[in-house]
Amino acid sequence: MLKSAIMTVALRQMGTPAPRIDSDELAAFCKAAGDPLRLEILRVLRHNAYGVLELSQIFDMGQSGMSHHLKILAKSGLAATRREGNSIFYRRAPASEDPAFQELQRSLFHSIDQLSLSAPIVQRIQLVNQERTEASRSFFQQNADRFRMNQDLIAGFEQYGEPITAFLDATPGSRQQALEVGPGEGGFLPALASRFQQVIALDSSAEMLNRSRQLIDEQQLDNVQLIHGDTELAQTQRLSADCITLNMVLHHTPDPAQIFADLAKLLNPGGSLLVTELCRHDQSWARESCGDLWLGFDPDDLSYWAEMAGLRVGESLFLAQRNGFQIQLRQFFNPLTAADQSRSVLDG
Repeated sequence: MLKSAIMTVALRQMGTPAPRIDSDELAAFCKAAGDPLRLEILRVLRHNAYGVLELSQIFDMGQSGMSHHLKILAKSGLAATRREGNSIFYRRAPASEDPAFQELQRSLFHSIDQLSLSAPIVQRIQLVNQERTEASRSFFQQNADRFRMNQDLIAGFEQYGEPITAFLDATPGSRQQALEVGPGEGGFLPALASRFQQVIALDSSAEMLNRSRQLIDEQQLDNVQLIHGDTELAQTQRLSADCITLNMVLHHTPDPAQIFADLAKLLNPGGSLLVTELCRHDQSWARESCGDLWLGFDPDDLSYWAEMAGLRVGESLFLAQRNGFQIQLRQFFNPLTAADQSRSVLDG
């Protein structure tokens, strides 16, 4: 039924006088979209990128068969590849610059996103993400004592702390409660503690949280609370914040898009999300030396994940670093609803 619906949409799009699409491109599109398994693969690739072996695990099939389907999806322009060190990851292709093909993409993705993934596939996705998470946790457990030295190889907090503080000061919004996800050694906590009535530091690494605790005790930051856990736990505890900060954390997370979705739920209406993150790079040594799961991100990736989570894109600042790295400072907002705006006017 879905296959028939997709073909109907494609033909309807082709029936419009303009724009026109190349026949070979349409044939490749129809071939890729004409297989139920490939549609399921595109469904899985909606938010996250996976390697061939991971997708083989998720779909419980051989690597050669999965590679065949991925090759067809990539050739059709429905999947895009990205090299991460020695590995190649697949994700949905960004919107085509060709208006006609863009409409086909949009129609196809919208159609398959109405479907639910089967329980076994969801379970295997969770397993793959757990394996990624455990790899990251294991790295920090074994390298907590070398954290600062490893970070300094790329960009230590001292190199972006002042710009992100200025970014914070220029960001409008309430100063009641802030949440920092992945505070590391706590370098940004003093700035948050002096600007917000209450600060929560959330980290899944007990070792790094202990290092934040040392700094809190040394500087007597009485309004900072430490919580050992992740963004899922934060939702369970119904935490909320006027401002959420995420500094050099995203490239350690197994599912960056899910982090945006989780944080959007924790962000109060009118609140801001400030993200400091590496731009995409090709220096694979960062995986072994710093425990990075991802070699940075394109700015469009962050914007896409934020918009998918219902956030509005704000200002951006880019900082060149040593060894060819570049940092992006990004600002996102949780829009006020009409009801929120009305209450704000009455309170004012």
